Amino acid sequence: MTRISKFVAALCGLLIGGNAVAATTTFKVATIVPDGTYWMTRIRAAADEVASRTEGRVQFKFYPGGVMGNDEAVLRKIRAGQLHGGMLTGGSLGAVYPDTQIYSLPLLFNSFAEVDYVRARMDALILQGLEKNGFIGFGIGDGGFALVFATDPVRSVDDMKGRKVWIPPNDPITRAMFEAAGLSPVMLPLSDVMTGLQSGMIDTMGSSPVGAVALQWYTKLKYATDTPLLYLYGIVVVDKRTFSRLNSADQAVVREIMGKAMKDMDVKNRADDRGARDALRHEGLEFVAISPQGLAQWKDVARKARENLARSGAYSEAMLKTLLGHLNDFRGKQKAAR
Repeated sequence: MTRISKFVAALCGLLIGGNAVAATTTFKVATIVPDGTYWMTRIRAAADEVASRTEGRVQFKFYPGGVMGNDEAVLRKIRAGQLHGGMLTGGSLGAVYPDTQIYSLPLLFNSFAEVDYVRARMDALILQGLEKNGFIGFGIGDGGFALVFATDPVRSVDDMKGRKVWIPPNDPITRAMFEAAGLSPVMLPLSDVMTGLQSGMIDTMGSSPVGAVALQWYTKLKYATDTPLLYLYGIVVVDKRTFSRLNSADQAVVREIMGKAMKDMDVKNRADDRGARDALRHEGLEFVAISPQGLAQWKDVARKARENLARSGAYSEAMLKTLLGHLNDFRGKQKAAR
């Protein structure tokens, strides 16, 4: 037997015997979430556990703080194969699967209790829809309710007239809401919001209390309208093609560990929302209430916005019907219990 033949025979023996070194799959995941936050700390811990449980076959490399661009840029890079996943907002993922943004329709929910009831029955549907459209989602993370933050009190739609309202790029739901109110919002990337507040380019925005604190926006604003404008949430996703290359056992491990991390973030974020409200009050920001007449105005605007969004195909009527069915069930139970 020649030297080459002996080498080939030995290599075949290793492969047949199952002793070949398994390939490593590294998921490159980007997000605008800053490093050092609970989200990043928790997801890194989950990635370490995945690497340990799969004996190094599955690893994650993270690019936090927007170094890979905004959500739209991250999605482009995933499609181009430069990245494999992202920690993205539900609204951004509407470009992949429109019904991903269904929870964020304006003035849809009145409370976190309503959100929890609906999500317990619909999160799985959203993740299934994402998977059918090429992305594996590991869970949905609570982002709190967006409130209207402003330099002057906003108690009604009329109070918004003449305001310089910020919206992020590629956010059709927020844009539809403010345009239905007859406003011309100012579109700026997240990285430019503080500069916009400092220069007076913008003076009003929709933000969660956590976002207002974390990004220091509250330092330039004085009031928050204490009515849940829309619900915010994030989803950790990876490219389905890359995920499908893992063996079934490793896929199960990744789903289990990342799913648990998302549940932990969901709980932590809800607690952070309460803490952020307390912190804002302590810093002197005033929470203002909407009058019944003002709320009726806002709900009329929200109805018009939802109609416009439906016509544009921003979500499916079937998914909205399912959501409203659950919401009405919950409200009926609450009413009966009184």
